[in-house]
Order: sequence, then structure tokens, then C-alpha cells
Amino acid sequence: MTPALRRIQEKVESGERLSFDDGMVLETQADLFLLGEWANMVRERKNGNIAYYNVNEHLNPTNVCVYRCSFCAFRADLKSPKAYVMSDEEILARAAEADNRGCTELHIVGGLHHQKPYEWYLHIIRLIHEAYPRLHLKAYTAVEWDWFQRLTGRPTRDLLAEFRDAGLGSLPGGGAEIFHPDIRAKICEYKATAEDWLRIHREAHELGLRSNATMLYGHIEKPQHRIDHLIRLRELQDETGGFQTFIPLAFHPDNTRMSHLPKASGVTDLRVMAISRLMLDNFPHIKAYWVMLGMKTAQVALSFGADDIDGTVVHEKIYHDAGSDSPQELSVTEIRRLIEEAGRTPVERDTLYHEVVRESTGWRTGRRLALV
Repeated sequence: MTPALRRIQEKVESGERLSFDDGMVLETQADLFLLGEWANMVRERKNGNIAYYNVNEHLNPTNVCVYRCSFCAFRADLKSPKAYVMSDEEILARAAEADNRGCTELHIVGGLHHQKPYEWYLHIIRLIHEAYPRLHLKAYTAVEWDWFQRLTGRPTRDLLAEFRDAGLGSLPGGGAEIFHPDIRAKICEYKATAEDWLRIHREAHELGLRSNATMLYGHIEKPQHRIDHLIRLRELQDETGGFQTFIPLAFHPDNTRMSHLPKASGVTDLRVMAISRLMLDNFPHIKAYWVMLGMKTAQVALSFGADDIDGTVVHEKIYHDAGSDSPQELSVTEIRRLIEEAGRTPVERDTLYHEVVRESTGWRTGRRLALV
């Protein structure tokens, strides 16, 4: 072990924060198994042997999008044969399906439809919340909130407050991609900047809304861009404490304008997972999103820093349009089996990390699960 790695080991064992330079050492010098050992140490220090999951569904109201991000296979032009916009009846049917399945969460993101007014997006939240108030609505990425600001000319803080009052429960972490401007300018030039993304999540946290965070890796970024991204997230978490979960997202190249790039390997997936856990010392949870990783890699990731495997995830479109060959959904029985096979203890949680207690009459939330 090099002197630099030995110093990092001492920091990890004592709970000391890692620097940017430490992160670069991890990226360039640490082997996979050393990263896994250290990340697992931090993971078990924060969450013991538990692996969390939730019962959720996805809703993508439209795939029509004004932006043309080079990494996206989901978007469609207005007149494209694959373009769609869901009606109120279809949206309510999806919400009813989620409620009937016992879901605690509906995850809502989609395209930025340039012919739909701001009120349409707000109407979706009101419509679902009024019909199914028990569903937690985790809705709209920071890129969408930036679009709503452009549509209305109003501050995003005011828009977030209006949505919160209409039934919004929390924000997903999408749209972060890579914060560094050298990369962002090449893969998503026109949409919300890194500064916008961070500001919108700060405003959400100040309004009492929790949120998640993501990073898209495995395309044209370099190690220094990933470490920069993680440190910017860590700095905002120091400020607000409003992030719950970090989700590393591997780029899937199929059907995108970057289809010439190879898909990230399982080794890369596990390295990014472990380094994320080591750098994000103030994030309580790291998620192994099985839709993106595949079930086998997600299982292994539970020993490389991840303590959450996401949920049942019915009707996921964004990653499947980009070539994901994972199932469209997993049953609770299958999720619990995956977790138990990995040697972990499965615990169902709601979006805000309360334990979910299933009863013959339905479900209720129990104790608040520790946020360390």
C-alpha cells in the first residue's frame, strides 16, 4: 500500500473527511477490493447491516422535450412517432394502479414539453394528490424546475412552494449529470447549469422539502470531474442537510447520440459506488439503482457502499429506452430475496426513510430510520 493510500485508510478508519486530492488517489491508485473494504466500513458504520427498499411506481407524463441532450434516448420531438402525452385519465389510472399495489411513492419526471403550460405540470400534482393523498409524490428534477421558471418568469423558490402546497412531497435527484462546465457544455449544453441545479435543491431544502442527488458517469467525463461533482454535493449538504440519498447513474449509450461509447463495466460501477460512499461522508444513504446496474451488480454493490436498492419501479422508461435489459419491475419478494442473498437485512422504507409496516388493512409508517 502506498503512503498516500495508508493516510486515506487512517482517515476512513477515524471518520475524517477526504479531500479532493484524496479522491484522486482513490480514483488512480486504489484497487477495487480495497475500495470495497473501506466503503463497506463506512456503509456499516452508518446503516449497519440494513439494506432499504421501497414500493414505488414511475410516471413519465410526456417524453416530448425541448432539449436534445446527447446522452438521452427517452426524449422525442413533438411530431415523432414515439412522442406521447398522457391524459388526465391515464395519469389517474397510473396513480390508482400504484395505490392498489400498496405503493408509498410515485416518482414523476418527464420531458419538457414546449407546448404545455406551467399549469399543466402543477395540475398533475394536484390531480394525483387530491385523488390519492397517501401517495408520496417525488416529482420533477431541477432541470424541470428551471424550465418552469423560464415558462413563468417567476422565482423557482415560489414555484416550489406552490407545488409543495399542492401536494409535492420531495424532489428526485435527476438532471445533475456532471457539474463540471467542460463536460456539461458537451453533453447538455442548453439546460440548467450546475449552479442552477444546486440552487434549486438549496431552495427546496430551505422550504422543508427533502431531495436526492445523482451523477451520470461512464461517458466522456474523467476522474477529476467525478470527484469535483461529489465535493460540490457534499458542500451543499454541509449547508442544508436536505439530501437523503445519492444515486450514481451509469450512462447507457444505446439509442443516443453517444452510442459509439462503450457501456460502463461492472468494475467501474462498483468503483464509482465505493468512491461515492467514501467522499460523501455527510450523505446518509447511497443507492444501488438496480434498473441501471442490473440486479447482480446491485447485489454486489450492497458490499461496496450502497445501503439502498430502490424499489419495485413499475413502468420505468428512461433507462429502458437507452438499452437497459433489466426487468420492468421487481416484486417485493424478489427484492427481499436479492437483499438477503447479499447477506443484508431488508427493511422497507417510505420516501422520507420512515419504516413501512405492512398490515392486513394496508400499510402505515413507523419509526424514523436513522439519518447519520
